[in-house]
Amino acid sequence: MAEVFAGLDWASRLHAVCVIDEHGLVRKQWEVSHDADGLRELVRALRALSVCRIAIERPSGLLVDTLVDAGFEVVPIHPNAVKASRPRYRSHGGKSDASDAYLLADLLRTDGHRFKPLAAQSDEIRALRALVRGRDDLVGTRVQLANQLRALLESYWAGAAEVFADVDSPIALAFIQRYPTPEAASRLGPKRMAAFCAQHAYCGRRSAEELLQRLRHAPAVAMGELEMDAKGELACCLARTLDKLVNQIRLLSSRVEHHVAGSDDGRILMSFPRAGRICAAQILAELGSVRERFDSDDHLAAEAGVAPVTYASGKHKSVAFRWACNHRLRFALTTLADNSRHASAWAAAVYAKARARGCDHPHAIRILSRAWLRIIWRAWTNRKPYDPAQHGGLQSMLKAAGG
Repeated sequence: MAEVFAGLDWASRLHAVCVIDEHGLVRKQWEVSHDADGLRELVRALRALSVCRIAIERPSGLLVDTLVDAGFEVVPIHPNAVKASRPRYRSHGGKSDASDAYLLADLLRTDGHRFKPLAAQSDEIRALRALVRGRDDLVGTRVQLANQLRALLESYWAGAAEVFADVDSPIALAFIQRYPTPEAASRLGPKRMAAFCAQHAYCGRRSAEELLQRLRHAPAVAMGELEMDAKGELACCLARTLDKLVNQIRLLSSRVEHHVAGSDDGRILMSFPRAGRICAAQILAELGSVRERFDSDDHLAAEAGVAPVTYASGKHKSVAFRWACNHRLRFALTTLADNSRHASAWAAAVYAKARARGCDHPHAIRILSRAWLRIIWRAWTNRKPYDPAQHGGLQSMLKAAGG
């Protein structure tokens, strides 16, 4: 079967795609949007055209990850090589997205032996990524179910939602299953509440009497007996589902922690202030093990969504929030940054300066994330853990404070 070649010219909103045959004749040329539906359609169309190899100017990003995960051989071609090849295809040397997609495909056809395909992630990273993403998705489901349970309880028995701090904690879920309605808890006194708390290893600071006060003093809702019983049954159902889900998340978290603790790159990421095993695993799962994917920390910052997008046209220039990025990586990095300001004086100062300039909390955390990413980039590329003694910004601050 004759081989076909694809070229893909990446852009922030629309990607130009061109597929050619072994003679350089265009089989199909189109554009796809940079969103989940567009990327699914791209994979489907490339498979329908029997494409195996794809040329692209960038070695990383959501688009590249999607293609690699789908089983395509992605061949990054440096922009300088593309620029140097343009005179072969048109005399004026101008640029257009559609023609660049063709140029990339034809370079792959004629000079493919000169370019190295993007290395696939190691089996260890792919396993970690599956575990981390699966766990994070389950955590999202847990949050949704917990919100649903809280809303249900507030509609007929608000006290049950307030008696313990978190409605999806093991003791709260056990309480709802044992006492799903006010009637079921009508004979619950201090002794029985104390016995229940002891049975479920309650570690809060409130006494049994205080817990009962929270339960009894919540607003009451007038409701028929049948409706009350029906809502109590629904609450039991949600509590049982959440109970099983919380246990599964706990098991997956243990697996994730075991994986990252046994990884050299995992130990590098865990060396940063307040970077626990789960957060380090989330970052590593998205960074991967192929360091050649990112040309610089600026490239990685754009991929992680912690650097804004700058639009420039003539004399006009604007800076906007970066929507197209690896959202999982951004969440993990901002979580690390937010935690780090409670353990690192340097991180706290970077955050405080951003707030003093008028940035809101999320913006200030992204600024701090960008600052940390420069250091993470050096540690990751040099394969060395974070060393506060080598952190110039921190040492300058400590020296100024001491002097």
